[in-house]
Amino acid sequence: MSQSKRPGVAEIHVPFRDVDMNGQMFLASYISYAESALSSFWSSRPDVEDEPLYSASKVSCILHRPLHYHEPATFTAAVDKIGVRSIGFLISIDTGEERAAEVEIIWQARAREDQSPASLPEETRDWLYGFLD
Repeated sequence: MSQSKRPGVAEIHVPFRDVDMNGQMFLASYISYAESALSSFWSSRPDVEDEPLYSASKVSCILHRPLHYHEPATFTAAVDKIGVRSIGFLISIDTGEERAAEVEIIWQARAREDQSPASLPEETRDWLYGFLD
């Protein structure tokens, strides 16, 4: 998986290990690559003192058309929703000018001490608004 200059964008050519007997990419592979693109995006966030933990509460994949072996694909992470205690991300998967799939990932903020729901830090919220689609 090659990273582009913008955090949260990754380009691949679908490897053989990620396709089924019909040559179509496994659904789980879309999610795995989307999580990698999201991790790259998230690593560029500002440092926040006493940052909460984040855990996925929802992951879904909408397949518009299957990708095939060795087909190029670009995964682009974007902020979709910003809540008081959660963040919604939408990772688009494009091949050429065509949208192949979208992965939605919702993260919940949790307090480090007891894992109770926590509010998003103001610095993180401000940073996220810069990427809201």
